[in-house]
Formats: sequence, structure tokens, C-alpha cells
Amino acid sequence: MTAVEKIAAWLLAILWVSPLLYAFWAAFHPPEFATTFNPLAPLTLANFEKAWGYAPFPRHFLNTVMLVTMILGAQLVLCTLAGFAFARFDFAGRDLAFALVLLQLMIMPEVLIVENYRSMSRLGLIDTLLGIGLPYMASAVGIFLLRQTFKTIPRELEEAARVEGCSWMGVLWRVYVPLARPTYLAYALVSVSYHWNNFLWPLVVTNSVNTRPLTVGLAIFGAPESGVDWSVISAGTLIAVAPLLVAFLLFQRQFMQSFMQAGIK
Repeated sequence: MTAVEKIAAWLLAILWVSPLLYAFWAAFHPPEFATTFNPLAPLTLANFEKAWGYAPFPRHFLNTVMLVTMILGAQLVLCTLAGFAFARFDFAGRDLAFALVLLQLMIMPEVLIVENYRSMSRLGLIDTLLGIGLPYMASAVGIFLLRQTFKTIPRELEEAARVEGCSWMGVLWRVYVPLARPTYLAYALVSVSYHWNNFLWPLVVTNSVNTRPLTVGLAIFGAPESGVDWSVISAGTLIAVAPLLVAFLLFQRQFMQSFMQAGIK
């Protein structure tokens, strides 16, 4: 790597992390020091107390945890079954069905918001956690990743399991799933991160505190109508992203290894 490339990489890294650094600065300093960057400015935790009192963060946290857990659980089951079928079974229309899955990768979720809203309304799922998560439970990305991973597993292992008397579900559970653990971990990280931070669809489909996740609750909490206090808003932002930051810091090495083994660049 040349000196120019190193300088460019450092500049991009600083540019990327600068909003987070500002959020830390503003959250731990009084509002009058939020934009002065005075190294002698006093530290305070009052902004976190105000943010926690202004917005029902415990309820938003619970909604978000329940939401990402529900979505990830459904995705792992559905994507495993679909990926295994595409990788190991020959059936009529398999190539066409897989092409439709790949086509889904090219469609931005925002394009489908109106149709998804109509579907959730017909099902009576507006303003419910299931209504937020249902459109994401069959993930084309997950199906594609697991299909590609399953195709790399030697057929001899499958045949040996079949000789030992395993059913197809036994082969899937005892052979394919254990060997695909890095892919599962990498996909789980992407899924949890995306749905933890997802904003537009939850904003459209929820109407009450009982179902709003952190992102929507934080946006309403920071709305101009309630007054703009950047220190308090920054404290609320850190409260919202803290679980992901802590998870990344604790499992950084496992994160990187899973992405490299799964082939995600």
C-alpha cells in the first residue's frame, strides 16, 4: 500500500467515524459546549438522564429486541430450507424459482412499501411487530448465501449420512448446518444490524409506542417540534446504538473471521 493510499484510507476512516465521535462529545458535555469542542469543558451524564426520561426507551428496546429476534429466527429457518432445496434437489422450475430469488436482490425494499402496507392492512397486521417483520422473513440474500455454501459441501458427506439412515432433515441438521456456521454467523450479524437500524418501513407501519422500535422512537424524540437539544439527542442516539457497538467490540475477531470464511467482501 502506497503512502497516498494510506492517507486516503485514514481520511475515509476519519470521515466515516466523525459523526459517532461528535455524538460522544455532545452526549457527555453540557449543551453550551456541544459545538465548541473546548477540551476543558466539564463532563456530565445529565443528557442521558434527560433522554431516558423524555422517551420510553425501555419499551423501544424491548420492541427492537423482539423484532430482530423474530425476523432472524424466521429467516434462518426459511433460508436454510430454501437454500438446501436449491442446492441439492432437482425439481421442475428450480432455475426459474432461483432466478426470481435473485431478482428480489435487485429490488429496493422501499419500492414495495405501498404494496406491503396494503398486504399488512388486509391481514390486520398494521401497528404490530409481526407486521414490521413479515415482509423480511424470506430473505433473498440469506437464501443465496446458504445455497452457495451448501453447494460447496462435498456430496460424500451427504451420502455417508444417508447410508447411516439419516432422513433428509437429518442430513440437513447434522451435516449441512454445522458446516455452514460461519455463513450463519455472518448473515445473522448483517440481519440484526440492518433490522436494528431499519427506519422507513417501521415508521410507516407503526402508530403507537407499544410497537415502535428504537429508530422510530428516536426520530420522534428528536423531532423539531419537541425542541432541538443536540446533547440530549446525541445521548439518545448512543443509547440506541450502544448494544451494537458493545457487541462489535466484544466479538470483533469472530465478526471478521465469519465474514472471511463466508466469502462476504
